[in-house]
Amino acid sequence: MSDPSDRRSFVDAERYTPKILHDFLAGIEETKTSVEVWNLLVSLGKQLGLPFIDFISASSYANWKKTLFIRTSYDSTWLNDVNKDPDLQKWSYFRSHGMRFLTPIMVGIDFVDEYRHLPEKRVEIMRYAASRGMRAGFSIPLRQYAPPQAAQISFMGDHSKREMIAIVKAHGWTLNVAAVAAHQRYMTHFVAEFPQRNEITDKQLELLEKIGLGMQDKQIADDLGVSISAVRQRMQHLLTKTHLANRAELVALAMRMGVLPDPLNLPDAPETGIHVEMDTGEILHR
Repeated sequence: MSDPSDRRSFVDAERYTPKILHDFLAGIEETKTSVEVWNLLVSLGKQLGLPFIDFISASSYANWKKTLFIRTSYDSTWLNDVNKDPDLQKWSYFRSHGMRFLTPIMVGIDFVDEYRHLPEKRVEIMRYAASRGMRAGFSIPLRQYAPPQAAQISFMGDHSKREMIAIVKAHGWTLNVAAVAAHQRYMTHFVAEFPQRNEITDKQLELLEKIGLGMQDKQIADDLGVSISAVRQRMQHLLTKTHLANRAELVALAMRMGVLPDPLNLPDAPETGIHVEMDTGEILHR
């Protein structure tokens, strides 16, 4: 990323948000990798006195145990044993709140009396987190894609309840907008980085595109000038690398990665005009 002093200038109409927020968003605009997004998010947390940040994403609401990934700005190995216990795991801030609701929520031991019932073992974990500097924080639930996937970004620090409330009153808008923007841009980069992360070759990407287009094995073989068995062998290698189970999941992956064009916005699609609905009851097609 470029030096902050080299970033684009703002028009006056952009300057009504807090400076720390529009500076953060200007940096997000220039990111090229998920790591750059994460570094900006951690830097923002440190500026606001909330250096402990975690980002968790799950693939569905239906199965709360199915998690895509967790990223933290701190050493979270102490949570390994906690996450092995399903009865404790389901009471995490994310699984008890972030996957079900959209409202940001205060977290940490100083806010424990304001929660629904929590098992004592979970409260003990909150006390231990406080001893490691995560006494209070602010968590923002996030959503993405259809079917929707749940995620949550939490900012935490060694603050009393009164201090944490003051931080949220002063910077809650910044934290909310930053979390939403960072989540969207992080996931965009993270998906684009999938081939490199999983060592998918150009030939395998080509195969993924043809599978995504609905081509059958014989069509793919004819198009690539190889045998059907070669196509099936390549497909099996691709399934192994991506940890997917079948052709349908490869199609979904191709769409998610942008290997295929958006079916609702194909480049060669005819002009559809503009559909306008007004609260007066009138509908216009332009």
